[in-house]
Amino acid sequence: MSPVRVRSRTDLRRQRRRTAHGCWDHLVVAPLWPLHGVNLGTLLRTCDAVGACLAVPRLPWVPEALERGNTLRRPACVHWTGNRVRWLAAQREAGSAVVGVELAEEAVRLGDLPAARRRTVVVLGHEQTGIPPEALGLLDQVVEIPMVGTGASLNVAVAGSLVLYRLAGLL
Repeated sequence: MSPVRVRSRTDLRRQRRRTAHGCWDHLVVAPLWPLHGVNLGTLLRTCDAVGACLAVPRLPWVPEALERGNTLRRPACVHWTGNRVRWLAAQREAGSAVVGVELAEEAVRLGDLPAARRRTVVVLGHEQTGIPPEALGLLDQVVEIPMVGTGASLNVAVAGSLVLYRLAGLL
């Protein structure tokens, strides 16, 4: 068996985009009911990895959480929402697919979720209560991440990252 060759930073740079992605390109992750700031930083890093944008609500603590979580130390693609439900409705009316990550009977398993073929907004709910009922009716599709352990769900950052990678066609 041949030895494993770890790719250098130069190798990796050659394989990746030469410039940052365009704003509102193809994928947007929207943790609209965040509970923990650390999750926003993790999602910001995933957005960079898959070429997505992050849409967050205007809550007093969110800017600081994003600043702390931006380990890339360069500007990230972040957009601010006003009324969260109205913002989701506007995204849907503009032609975006709206996919919620939620435990629901009609949910598609993550492994069966196809890559996004058009602009897609991934909606993430509150860590404890999920996506509020008034927003569930705005979802075009629901995706569920199967689990075999005793927990009911993953945290928002992990769940959002898995779904983003899948929709980006990278998983």
